[in-house]
Order: sequence, then C-alpha cells, then structure tokens
Amino acid sequence: MRNYRRMRSGGIAAFALAAIIAISGCGSAAARDPQGLPTAQPSQQEIAALFGDWNKALVALDPQLVADHYAPEAVLLPTMSNDVRTNRAEIVDYFEHFLANKPQGQILESHVDVLGPNTAIDSGTYRFALNTNGTPSTIDARYTFVYERVNGKWLIVSHHSSAMPE
Repeated sequence: MRNYRRMRSGGIAAFALAAIIAISGCGSAAARDPQGLPTAQPSQQEIAALFGDWNKALVALDPQLVADHYAPEAVLLPTMSNDVRTNRAEIVDYFEHFLANKPQGQILESHVDVLGPNTAIDSGTYRFALNTNGTPSTIDARYTFVYERVNGKWLIVSHHSSAMPE
C-alpha cells in the first residue's frame, strides 16, 4: 500500500508540474500566442493596468462593453449575486443589474503574478463607490482576475469577487 501511495502522489506531482508548464508556456523554446506568434512576458504593471481598462468600461455604464473584457466562456463569481456566470449572456445580465448602481472601482491592494507570456493573475481587494437611486454607498471586496492573452488581447477568463466579511 505504501508504494502505491508514493506512485500515486508522484504521478499527481508530475501531472501538476506538467500543467504548470503548459499554462505558463515554459515548455517550449519560445512562447507563442494561439496564432503561433512569439509573445513577450508582460510586466506586473501591464497586468495591474488591466483593472483600469475594466473599470473605465464600468463607468461607461455599458454592460456589453464590460463583457468585452471577458473571454467567451469566462467564469464570473460576482460580488452582488449568488449566481455563477459562465457565458457572455450571463455576464452581460449581471452587469446590467450591477451598473444600475453606477459603480466606480478603486484598487486597495493588488498582488500580480505573471505566470507566463499569456497568463497572469491579479488578486487583492477593491472598493466600489455606488450610487443606488441617489443614495451613495461603498462596498469593499476581495477579488481575483485570471487573465489570458488571446490574439494579442488580454481577456478575463475567471473573475471572483466577494464582499469583505467584516
């Protein structure tokens, strides 16, 4: 039984390492985008700036424009809804309701991890100033954006946001 456990955990470790290499693009001599073109490693500042672009779309109050920042099959775990959103129509639906509050986001704390030339994560906390029916309020939340560069454009493939528990 002991040997089986070693083999199984070794197999899992090898699988996990292979997955990390595949995601980060470290398995090839030169990183390439989906069209086979070489890509450069993004800076942490480039990834951090993606929030500003997303936030400008929020301020424009156009749910279609916001959804343009998400990959077609992205997953959104939104701050102000219990429903997991897994396609463009569901993401647009969420933002149609959320944008009614006229949100303006501000990063409070950001931790960017560049996994490779086409994959990065930005996690931290943010604050939304809201104006619901003329009543101003704020909500602080934790967030994680997982980005993937597709055809040269950074898209959100997974976005988790949850209100701070305190």
